[in-house]
Amino acid sequence: MAAQRPEVQLPVTFFGDESFPVEWENEEEKQLFWWWDDLHCPNPLSPMFFELGGWWATCAYLYRRFGAPFGRDWKAKLINGYLFTAVVPRDPKEAAELAPYYSMVMPVYAEKGLEWWQKRLRPEIERNFEYLDTYPYDTATLPELMVLLEDAIDIQERHWRIHWILNLSQFQASLDFQAAVREVIGDVDPTLLERIMVSDSDRNWDAVHGLWELKERVKRNVVLLEAFSKETPAEILAELEKTAEGREFLRWLDEYKREFGHKALYSHEYVYPTWYENPAPIIAAIQGYLQTDYSYPEAIRRLRQDRDAAIQELLSKIPPDDARGRERVEAALHRVLQMMPLTPDHHFYIDQGTFARLRYVLLAIGRRLVEAELLDQPDDVLFLRYHELRVLAAEPSNLPNAKELVRERRAARERAMAVRPRDWVGTASEWALFQEPYKTLWGYPQRFFDSLQPRQVSQRVEGIPASAGVVEGTAFVARTLEDVDALKGGEILVCRMTNPAWVIAFTKIAGLVTDSGGQLSHPAVVSREFGIPAVVGTGVATQVIRTGQRIRVNGSAGVVEILE
Repeated sequence: MAAQRPEVQLPVTFFGDESFPVEWENEEEKQLFWWWDDLHCPNPLSPMFFELGGWWATCAYLYRRFGAPFGRDWKAKLINGYLFTAVVPRDPKEAAELAPYYSMVMPVYAEKGLEWWQKRLRPEIERNFEYLDTYPYDTATLPELMVLLEDAIDIQERHWRIHWILNLSQFQASLDFQAAVREVIGDVDPTLLERIMVSDSDRNWDAVHGLWELKERVKRNVVLLEAFSKETPAEILAELEKTAEGREFLRWLDEYKREFGHKALYSHEYVYPTWYENPAPIIAAIQGYLQTDYSYPEAIRRLRQDRDAAIQELLSKIPPDDARGRERVEAALHRVLQMMPLTPDHHFYIDQGTFARLRYVLLAIGRRLVEAELLDQPDDVLFLRYHELRVLAAEPSNLPNAKELVRERRAARERAMAVRPRDWVGTASEWALFQEPYKTLWGYPQRFFDSLQPRQVSQRVEGIPASAGVVEGTAFVARTLEDVDALKGGEILVCRMTNPAWVIAFTKIAGLVTDSGGQLSHPAVVSREFGIPAVVGTGVATQVIRTGQRIRVNGSAGVVEILE
C-alpha cells in the first residue's frame, strides 16, 4: 500500500510551469484544488463535449437539492486539453447551519431511493430514450434537428440530476450500513464489507448475460462456430452474412445492440463510436467467451456464494445477546444490498445511454452540414463549440473557416494525447484533502502525497488495494478497449482506467492494475464483483509494466511486483 501521510505543511500550491502551463481566469480559481478527472475523462476532451456534456454541469443542483455542507458547487476547467475539476467550499457558517438539514433528509433518500428509481425515475429515462430513439433522423430538416438538440440537452441535464439522486441515496445507505457495523460490532476488515456491497442483478450483469446467451447460440451451431473461427470481428461479420444461420444470428445481434449497444470505449465523451454503431467489440467479446467457455451462471453463483459467506461472517461477529444490535445491522444490510444495483444501473442509463444519444443527435446534424458542404465528415461537428454550431447552422457565412477550425482542433487534440497531465493544480488545503469527501473516488488524499514524491521506475509498483487476493500471471498492457480484444484469457490486465464499456474484459482476466482510481472507482467495484484481485491508482503502471512480463498482484496490500 502507498506510504502514510508524510509531514507536509499545507497549503501546497502549483500554479503552472513550463512543462505544464496553466491559464487562470482569476485569483479565486487559484485558491481551489483542481484534480485531473482521469476517472471519467482520461483523454483530451472534444470542444462540444466540454461545453454540452459532463457530469459537472449539474453539480450546483447536487449541493442545492441535498443541502450538502461539504461544498456549494463543482467546477470544471480544461487544462492542456484535459479535464480538471474542483469543489467550491461553502461558507463555514452556512455549512454548519446546513449540516442538521442534510442529516435530517438523507435517511429518507437511503430509504426511498430505490423505490423512486423503480417506479418513477427509470420510467422517465426510458420514455426520454424512446423519444430520441424513434425520432425520424433521416427525414428531419436541419432546423428540426437543431430543435431536437435542445430537447436532448434538456434530457441530458435532467438525467444527470437523477444521477445525483441515485448517487446520494446509495451513498447514504452505504454510510448507514458502515455506521451500524461500527457501532454494533466495532472495526472489521474493510474487505469483508467490500465483499458484501456488490450487485448481482443490474443492467451490466444483464449485458453480460446477453453476451453469454449469444455465445451459447454459437457454441451449439457448427455453422456459427465456423464463422467465429475467423480472426477478426470484420471477418466474422462478413462470414455471418453468407449463411442463413449467420443472418439469423445477426438479427439476434441487432436485438442485443438495441438494448445494450449504446455505450462507447469512454462513456464520458461524444467522439467515440458506440457498440450500436460498430458491433466489433460485441463480436470480440463473444470470441473471448468462446475461447474461455465463460459461464455466466457460474460467475453469478460464485459472486453470490462469496457475498453470502461474507454476510454470515459479519453477522457471526454480533454478540449473541445483542438482539437490538442484530436488528439494526440486518436492517441496514437489507437497505444497502437493495441499493447496490443503482451504481451499475445509473452507469447504463446515464453515463452510457444518455451521452450516446447526444452523440447520435449531433451526428445527425453533422450529416446535414456535410450535405451542405460546410463540414468534411459528420463527427466534425464535435470539434465545434455550441455557439459555433448554431452560427454555422443558421448563417454559414458568419463562420467561413469552419472546416479549417475543425482541422486545427483535431490536430490540437492529437498533440494533447502526448501530454502526461499533472495529478492536480491550484491549492491543496486541509479542507480540500481531508474534509471534502468526493475526491476519495480518485484515490485522494494519498494520491496527493504520492504526487510530491519523484516517481521512479522500479520492480515494485504501489497503489491502492481495491479487490482482495493475490494472483501471479502474465501482464497485458491495454491502451484502448480494442487492445483488450487480443486477450487470450487468464492474463493480468494493466491499463490507465476502466469504465462500464470495459466490463467484457473482466470475464477474461485474472487480475487488474490501473493507473487511476480509488477504492470506490469503477475498476475497484467491478473487480470485487468478479472476484478479481486488483490494485488501482498506481499512477505509473502502464509506464513501468510491459506486456508479457510476469507480475504478482496483491490486491489486499496494494502492491504489484514485477517478477521478470
